[in-house]
Amino acid sequence: MTTPGKYRHLTRTSTESGHFAILAIDHRDNLKDSLQKHASGPVTEDDLSAFKLDVIRHLAPHISAVLVDPAYGIGPGIGRAALARDVGLLAPLEVTNYAVHPSQRENALIPDWSVAKFKRVGGDGIKLLLYYHPDAPSAADKRDFVARIIDDCARYDIPFFLEPIAFSPDPARPLPNDELRRVVVESARTFSRMGIDVLKTPFPLDVKREPDEAAWRAALDELNEACSVPWALLSAGVDYPTFRRQAALACEAGASGVIVGRAVWAEAVELHGEAREAFLADTARRRMTELADVVRAAGASWRDRVPGPDGAFDWYARYDAM
Repeated sequence: MTTPGKYRHLTRTSTESGHFAILAIDHRDNLKDSLQKHASGPVTEDDLSAFKLDVIRHLAPHISAVLVDPAYGIGPGIGRAALARDVGLLAPLEVTNYAVHPSQRENALIPDWSVAKFKRVGGDGIKLLLYYHPDAPSAADKRDFVARIIDDCARYDIPFFLEPIAFSPDPARPLPNDELRRVVVESARTFSRMGIDVLKTPFPLDVKREPDEAAWRAALDELNEACSVPWALLSAGVDYPTFRRQAALACEAGASGVIVGRAVWAEAVELHGEAREAFLADTARRRMTELADVVRAAGASWRDRVPGPDGAFDWYARYDAM
């Protein structure tokens, strides 16, 4: 049975039909670097925040929730009334060092940020990106790390959206497609059994190396079978047409929606002024609405995998013991 608090928060992050159409724009240093490549001068913290709030402002009417960081998104977004009151709010916990290979990235949390602080702000879901391979020496420590966050989210009654990303334990060897599929599926099985609330997962195959959609469907079916909690597909940097097709097949297989970033707004990084505004108002908006339509037409409601809370009249008397 799910607590009333978590159930309420999941409702706030989804559409009325129980689907996730979530905008991801929690990118930080990597986004600032991308903006800098197309800027005429130094990109400031205010510039980074302004970009995020522009994207959110244009797409808020077409999303169920937004995933955004505390420094450049949540604080300025609340202060400038850019975070719509009827859009759910998710936040990351992690800091990621992209300068080293994933096999060497350690678990690091945003300094001075916590599940407790996000709950106080009125947040609806905590997200953690975790580089994970079940055969890597770090696997046990990373599972323990996830277990602590599961406990923290339970303490504050807030859903935990986990994003496990497969990597090759050997920096000199790319991850073969069959191993990628195994790791994505095993991650779904392991972490959903541990007690996360929503799995934020990449596509279980590298479609550039496997163009056969029959193989895509088989991998998605295996992923869906392994996952006992609602799951949503992330875009992982693929282009929009590819992601739209992946999203459709994932929803047919059992996904409850998408958590999408660059596939929708990436080109805006290269634009400025009226050109950026026009792109966000037209192309990015159209992409987001198309994805929402795909999810609504084919996706599974998250409620299908989440038992409802205690509906008895005296539920609150037992709430602390749940």
